[in-house]
Amino acid sequence: MVSCIEHPAGGYKKIFESCEELAEPIPAHVSGKIPAWLTGSLLRVGPGLFEIGDEPFYHLFDGQALMHKFDLKDGHVTYYRRFIRTDAYVRAMAEKRIVITEFGTTAYPDPCKNIFSRFFTYFQGIEVTDNCLVNIYPIGEDFYACTETNYITKVDPDTLETIKKVDLCNYLSVNGVTAHPHTEPDGTVYNIGNCFGKNMSLAYNIVKIPPPQDDKSDPIEKSKVLVQFPSSERFKPSYVHSFGMTENYFVFVETPVKINLLKFLTSWSIRGTNYMDCFESNDKMGTWFHLATKNPAEYIDHKFRTSAFNLFHHINCYEDQGFIVVDLCTWKGHDFVYNYLYLANMRQNWEEVKKAAMRAPQPEVRRYVLPLDIHREEQGKNLVSLPYTTATAVMCSDGTVWLEPEVLFSGPRQAFEFPQINYKKYCGKNYTFAYGLGLNHFVPDRICKLNVKSKETWIWQEPDAYPSEPLFVQSPDAKDEDEGVLMSIVVKPGVTQRPAFLLILSATDLTEIARAEVDVMIPVTLHGMYKP
Repeated sequence: MVSCIEHPAGGYKKIFESCEELAEPIPAHVSGKIPAWLTGSLLRVGPGLFEIGDEPFYHLFDGQALMHKFDLKDGHVTYYRRFIRTDAYVRAMAEKRIVITEFGTTAYPDPCKNIFSRFFTYFQGIEVTDNCLVNIYPIGEDFYACTETNYITKVDPDTLETIKKVDLCNYLSVNGVTAHPHTEPDGTVYNIGNCFGKNMSLAYNIVKIPPPQDDKSDPIEKSKVLVQFPSSERFKPSYVHSFGMTENYFVFVETPVKINLLKFLTSWSIRGTNYMDCFESNDKMGTWFHLATKNPAEYIDHKFRTSAFNLFHHINCYEDQGFIVVDLCTWKGHDFVYNYLYLANMRQNWEEVKKAAMRAPQPEVRRYVLPLDIHREEQGKNLVSLPYTTATAVMCSDGTVWLEPEVLFSGPRQAFEFPQINYKKYCGKNYTFAYGLGLNHFVPDRICKLNVKSKETWIWQEPDAYPSEPLFVQSPDAKDEDEGVLMSIVVKPGVTQRPAFLLILSATDLTEIARAEVDVMIPVTLHGMYKP
C-alpha cells in the first residue's frame, strides 16, 4: 500500500487553486461501462476559493465551501458545482475581502473604516465561521453541509442551492459538533461536541437527532443531549474530529491536541487570533479512551490510557466477546498534524513537501482493544483474550488500563486516511475491509483497500493523478462485504483535455470499471456522500 510514485512535476499544486462555479451541469465523457444499478448523485464538498481579491487564505481548511455533484443515470454522467452561500462567502463577495476569520486565516476590520470603527469592531466578540467545507450528510429528509462549528447549512442536493443556515446552539448544549456524525438505519443521527459541564469546566456531549418525523416536523427541533464525557483539563478541551459507535456503546478518544479556551475567548477579539493560534499540545497527557453505553446512555468510569497520538478519523468499532475493538487512523505523537497543512507547505516543490512531511507525525493504522470487564486485582496482566489480535490492555496500580495497539498498516510518511467501510451493513459490527485515500507525504496519490484481518492491501494509482476520498456503494444484491464499487474524484493536471474525472472502481480488487471525464479542473474535496 506504499506509494512508489514521485511527484517532481508538482501537479498536486493545481488542486489548491481557485475555480469558478458552473452555470449549469456539463456532460462527462464516459469510458468503460457504468453498472446499470448505479443511478444517483455523488455529492462532495471542499474549498473552492483560496483567496478573496488580493487577500489569500492560508490554511487548507480556509477556502470557501464549494459543493460538487456528479449525476449518474442510464450510463450517462453530468458534473455541476456551486459555492455554498454561507454568510462568510456572501459577505466576502460583497465587501471583496475576507470578512470572517477562518481556521488558519484572520479577518481584520475594514481598512476603509475610521480608527474608532475599527477599534469597536475588535471588541464585538467572536464571530464564528459558517464556512461549511468539510462534509455533507442527511438529517431527516434534508441535507446539510457542515464544518466543525455550531453552524450547519441546509442545501438542496438536486440544484445545489443554499436554503438556510442553522445554529445548533439554539437546540443543543454544544459549542460545536464534528463533521462526522453517525447515522443509524432508521435515520437517527448521533454526534459529539464540546460544551460547558459542571462548575463551568469543559466536557463533551453526545447528541441525538431523531429520525424523520411522521408529522414532517424538523428533527433538529427534537434533538437532545444523551450523555456527557468529562474533559481531562478544565479549560482546555481536546480537538475532536470524529468518534466511534458500536451497537451498544459510544467511543470517544481524547487526544493531547488541546484548544486553549481562555486564549480563544480573550486574545481573539483583541489581537485578531484565528482558530489555529488557539491550539496547543499537552506533551505529558498521552491519549485517553472513554466509553458510554447507548441505552441507557451512561458514562462508564473506566480509565483507558495509551501513548500520545493525533486522531482525525475512526475506521470502525465493534463489540466482541466482552471487548470493544477500535480501529483508527492515527498520527504518532502530540505535535498537531494541522500545523503541516498550511497552503504554503502544500504548494511547495516536491522535495520541499517531502522535507516538511519528515518533520510531521508518522501516520499509522492501529487497532486498540478495550476490555469491558475490569478487575483491579488483575494488575500487570494482559486483559485481552481475543485470539486474532496482538493488541493488549494491562491494569496498572493506579487503576488505569494501559493500552498497546496492534498495527494494521504503517509505511514511512505513507498515510491510509479518509477511511470508508461498507457503512450500512458493517458500522459498529465485526468487519473485514476498509478503503482509504493514500497520502504520500500529505499528497493524495492513490486509493487503497485494507483487509483488517489479514493486513492484505490493494491499491489503484496512476502517475500524476490525485484522487479524493473513495466512497463505497454496495451492489443491490450483494452477498459479500466488499461487493460494490468505489467512487472518487480524480484530478490529472498534466492532461490538457478533460483534466478531471469521476473514477469508478470495483471494491473487490480495485480494478477500474469506468471513468467519466470533464473538461474543467476540480479543486481538492474533503468529504461527501452518495445519494441514491
